[in-house]
Parts: sequence; C-alpha cells; structure tokens
Amino acid sequence: MMDNQWQDADVIRGALKLKRIAIVGLSSKELRASNFVARYMRYHGYEVVPVNPVEKEILGLACYATLSDIPGAVEMVDVFRLPDAVPDIASESLAIGAKCLWLQFGVISEEGANIAERGGMDVVMDRCLKIEHARYLGRMHWLGLNTGIITARRIKAE
Repeated sequence: MMDNQWQDADVIRGALKLKRIAIVGLSSKELRASNFVARYMRYHGYEVVPVNPVEKEILGLACYATLSDIPGAVEMVDVFRLPDAVPDIASESLAIGAKCLWLQFGVISEEGANIAERGGMDVVMDRCLKIEHARYLGRMHWLGLNTGIITARRIKAE
C-alpha cells in the first residue's frame, strides 16, 4: 500500500510553481479529465504541452508522440496513463530534465516514483493537479481548504 510520502504539501506547492507542463495521455475529448485539467491549467497561466502519439493537435496546441520530441525544457510531467506505463515515463522525464513527475488520481506506481526520485525529481502521486492548484493557489484556499485538515468539527477557541 502506498504511504503519503508522495503527497507532501510542500512538494505540491513547489510543483505548482513550475509553469511548463507536459501532459502525457492528454485526450482531445472534452469530457475526459485530462482535457479539463489542461484547459484549467492554461486558463491559470501555465504552458501545457500535449503528449499523445495518436493526436496531431489538442486544444489548438501541437501534440507530441513522446516527451523526447518536445522542443525546449519541460518542468513538470503530468501523467494520465495506466500505472504500468509510469516507469518508462519516469525514465524519459529524467532524460529530458523535468523537475517533477505528477501522477494523477489512480496512477500509482512506486517503481516509477522511485526511478524519478533517484534521479532527483520531485514526485506527487495519486493527486489531481487541478484540484491541488485550486486548493493552494485557486479559489478553494479562500474557503480555508488548504489547512491539510478535513473535519466538520469546530475547533474551540481557548
């Protein structure tokens, strides 16, 4: 079972400062989570680079077959693929010099996370980039949802 070592709030906040994000498995279908996350992140000033070998263009952006095909530096690799694909994605992320490997909800690969960490990358696993952005930098934090504590119990003032 995965522990919370890959869901550290400080690592998440640091990752959200990275502005050029390659989204591996980005779908051109508007109702897919990857598409919604990409649109949201673009709206909030991030540069999104689609990675999907069966697409030529997504969201009006050139789509690349692999991370290695992307021109220029990539700071974060956000993964919407099955967990068995992650070790190879982690290795390719290291090869292109990415700083963070972000694995979306349900994309759990300790092997991939360990590859990335051994290479010096930060890793976030089983978290949604859009939700974490909203929690720490978007509107959710205005409501106090960035405390790290989820409870309905009121804290009594002393």
